[in-house]
Amino acid sequence: MLATGSERLERMRDGRVVYIGAERVDDVTAHPAFRNGARTIAALYDLKADPAKRDLFSYEDHGDRIGLQWLRCRTRDDLARRMRAMKAIADATFGLIGRSPDHVAGLITGLAMRPELLNELHAGFGDNLIRFYDRARKNDLYLSFAVTPPSGIRDREIYTGVVRDDPTLQVVAEDDSGVIVSGMKMLATGAIFGDEVYIGNLTAIDDKRQGESITAVIPNNAPGVSFWAREPYERHAREEADYPLSYRFDENDAVLVCDRVKIPWERVFLHNNGAWSRRIYIETPANVYQNQQSNIRFWAKMGLVVGLASRMCEANGVAKVPAVRETLGRLAALEATIAGLVAGQIEACENWPDGFVTPNRRMVYAALNWCQEHHTEIIDTLRTLAGAAPLQMPASIDLFADPELKNRFERWWGTASMPATARYKLYKLVWDLIGSEFAGRHMLYEKFYAGNSIIVRNQSDREAPWDRFHGIVDGLLGALPPADA
Repeated sequence: MLATGSERLERMRDGRVVYIGAERVDDVTAHPAFRNGARTIAALYDLKADPAKRDLFSYEDHGDRIGLQWLRCRTRDDLARRMRAMKAIADATFGLIGRSPDHVAGLITGLAMRPELLNELHAGFGDNLIRFYDRARKNDLYLSFAVTPPSGIRDREIYTGVVRDDPTLQVVAEDDSGVIVSGMKMLATGAIFGDEVYIGNLTAIDDKRQGESITAVIPNNAPGVSFWAREPYERHAREEADYPLSYRFDENDAVLVCDRVKIPWERVFLHNNGAWSRRIYIETPANVYQNQQSNIRFWAKMGLVVGLASRMCEANGVAKVPAVRETLGRLAALEATIAGLVAGQIEACENWPDGFVTPNRRMVYAALNWCQEHHTEIIDTLRTLAGAAPLQMPASIDLFADPELKNRFERWWGTASMPATARYKLYKLVWDLIGSEFAGRHMLYEKFYAGNSIIVRNQSDREAPWDRFHGIVDGLLGALPPADA
């Protein structure tokens, strides 16, 4: 059953523990650092639950309406339908919520297309996954994940020579009822608004570190679980007009910290198997279903970028300059490129695994690489078109409360093409995408959310049909006349 926004907000008040520095936050729906972000997520649930949009966002299963992000697709039409739902969700947040509720749902759905693989690795673990998949989709859960070790702090001996406990999340004890885990895991983006956090590994695990291979789900309010948030950008955005993106779309990133957290066996999907702790995502559609959402989200963000670029040029009165038109045309072409890559993933879908279809793996990974390579360049183009205009805007819209200042601002800051107030809002929006802390986080996020560029390109290397490529060359060489002819 599709959850509503009010139900989503109520779930966030479940006793989860979030820290901003030393400050403990017990209710993210009320705290000024998180409340607007919480409402943005709730609005996505209201959007999906709208009866007028039921066919766009959900499918029927035994009388229940299930969100399309959970659909295990069996036809190309299924994939297209699922894509349209994810695009509508991404459009609602302008592609700025990377870990929206449909992201990790794709990973779980992909795993649920080959549960027998998990059963082969450990009897019953695939059954655990299917039971969780059924519960998650029927309850419209919002899942996050923490699937990489803490960066740069794995060494047991720190620079002072002091030996410490290994901080990486791992199993520290187990019994007949389950496992106990302690340690840290990155990067639980969106987790402070979610229901449960999935722990696993998107990087390979050395055989000597088998305890880190634990793959499971943990309720966000489980005893011993806390989320240590990075600096929230929302709490510094006093007025929405001053920081329109920071104000509403900071999904936040947090480190998952577990202090002897008990995980029952029925919530475990893999254990003590380093070699397969990453491979399960490649041997199932999990990695592809999850990352197609990332491609679609970037497509939505490109729409915002291209629209802003054009509006800025109109505001500056340079929209008809040939060199400017060329730049705008290039941005529009880039937006069409990512749209074509997404469409191609569906048109060239693969009949895999047995009985299901998957977006074309090569095209999904190619799109990931494309986005990673081009985002910085795209934002820099927007920054170049903006010039110094964002820096000419007053510090805050609160000057409008002073009639004399407001009058002068409206007379002096306006242009023939756009009044001063509209220019103020436009350039504050632009700044929040190219120059604020929120913008800086997105630069880093788009560069690394799918992993280091080496990892992203290795995926394309793995999926490339090298035999076919070699055959093209060998066929051409074979058609050449002998050297002694």
